[in-house]
Amino acid sequence: MTKLFSPGQIGGIEIRNRVVMPPMTTRFADDEGKVTDTTIAYFRARAAGGVGLVTVEMASPEKVGRHRARELGIYDDRFLPGLERLVEALHGCGARASIQLGHGGGHTRMDICGEAPIAPSAVPHFVYEVTGETIVPLEMSRSRIAQTTEAFVDAAQRARRAGFDMVEMHVAHGYLLSQFLCPAENRRTDEFGGSFENRARFGLDILRRVKAEMPDFPVVFRISADDLFPGGMPFEEGLQLARWAEAAGADAIHVTAGHYRSQPSAEIMIPPMAYPDGLFLDYAARIKASVSVPVIAVGRLGDPEAAKDAIDGGKADFVALGRPLLADPDWVAKVQRGRAVRRCIACNTCVDEMRGGHRLGCLVNPLTGHEAECGGSQRPEGERICVVGSGPAGLSYAGLVAVGNRVTVLEREPRAGGAFRYAGKAPLFQEVEASQASLDRFIADLERDCRDKGVAFRYGIDVTRDPGALAGFDRVVFATGARYRHGLSGAVRWLLNAGWGRWPLIRPLFRSSAVRNWFYIRARVATGDGMSGLAQPGQTVIVIGDARRAGKSKEAIADAFDAAVGSALQFR
Repeated sequence: MTKLFSPGQIGGIEIRNRVVMPPMTTRFADDEGKVTDTTIAYFRARAAGGVGLVTVEMASPEKVGRHRARELGIYDDRFLPGLERLVEALHGCGARASIQLGHGGGHTRMDICGEAPIAPSAVPHFVYEVTGETIVPLEMSRSRIAQTTEAFVDAAQRARRAGFDMVEMHVAHGYLLSQFLCPAENRRTDEFGGSFENRARFGLDILRRVKAEMPDFPVVFRISADDLFPGGMPFEEGLQLARWAEAAGADAIHVTAGHYRSQPSAEIMIPPMAYPDGLFLDYAARIKASVSVPVIAVGRLGDPEAAKDAIDGGKADFVALGRPLLADPDWVAKVQRGRAVRRCIACNTCVDEMRGGHRLGCLVNPLTGHEAECGGSQRPEGERICVVGSGPAGLSYAGLVAVGNRVTVLEREPRAGGAFRYAGKAPLFQEVEASQASLDRFIADLERDCRDKGVAFRYGIDVTRDPGALAGFDRVVFATGARYRHGLSGAVRWLLNAGWGRWPLIRPLFRSSAVRNWFYIRARVATGDGMSGLAQPGQTVIVIGDARRAGKSKEAIADAFDAAVGSALQFR
């Protein structure tokens, strides 16, 4: 009975449900910024999965505003053919299409955008794009502000010509329009600085101009409700900005929070697993109570119950799911049918690796970014398959091959999870503070997905003591993980359960790449070679994940996908 899947409306555009895909930089464009087949396949997968409104990644209205290499372009007509193809693909799947108009301002570098960066004031800014560098942008003159205003209007018109149903203005997260709002970034003394009314003038002027030129073309106004650092824009001003934006013609307000200068860390803009679900939902609810246009909420809303509560509880009109749609592009279709989703664990591997120069990907879904390569994948058919081990690799494999086969999972422990049951007890998972609850939730839904597809589970089965349990299967897949050398596995588990990984003297050690490399890789040995001999003659034997080579979770899950769907994807 949830309203999450009922139609919604932004401006004059009806949207089939209340789920929005927010913009996330992909690096799928070519070097110039043109749409590629990879771009189209990636976004089309989310549209086909049921998303109501797909917001294409941030695209700058000026070349000087480009903030990443291989970022989509919209600042010139030469980008139109590719954008038209992209919109056609999204519409063909029943989704509405938007594109975010965002300008890097002082948060870019000359080696990225080809020009000296511009900003409200010449305030030093640390910019990380593969490498880190502190830059001092040029202060924008009044004429330069007017020029950028025209560029935003031109970009919005270009978006409409490409067929987009609306645009989103990026007025958040420390980019140009957000920099004007932020006292720490805006030191001006003219009509664009000083009072909050002056600091808000630039962004609101752009909004008014776009609506004046195209009154029936919807504009979503995305704001950081709170910059979350001393000297930033506080919530009281964020609330006022939302009211002013509505008065200036905004058709919806997209409410996020945070800034590149946020304390204690800028990571809060894309909150990792240690942060609670719905972190920014209260901001959205308070703004919704003050405006009459639709409000879009974002920030750890990938739990289906959290998303439903946001809509059904009247806290927001739409929910934006970014990372959850990387983890499972079919999130909408699955939740609508009551099926388990492949959960985002909020490890931020996606954004961390993208900032390091890689194409956007996902730790729990290796198909992300490879959608265009999936056509030739081959899964087994009509086989009796035994998967030994129920960690993330084993469960992923079982779920991927369950349809069309009879699959049984054997696990020596009384429950699923394998080493994942302990990974969250260490100080860090990937590069973020670990949360065991996030990992447990991921495992629970993997198991639920397997059961929904008919996979049988037998717990308390140790095949080293009872190799006869493997009899009768055509294919045996060993996903038995890795063990610590010198019989230390039990001791490591005991220490992690005792909270050893969180001790003040131990915790700093885990920030060392050498220590973590030893703990996860060098100190462990794969178990697959020793297990393979237990299979019976004639059985197909496959070893996956840590059982094949001790490593980290991303490689183990990718290995399972590779084994299940075919070597064409070349994840190994």
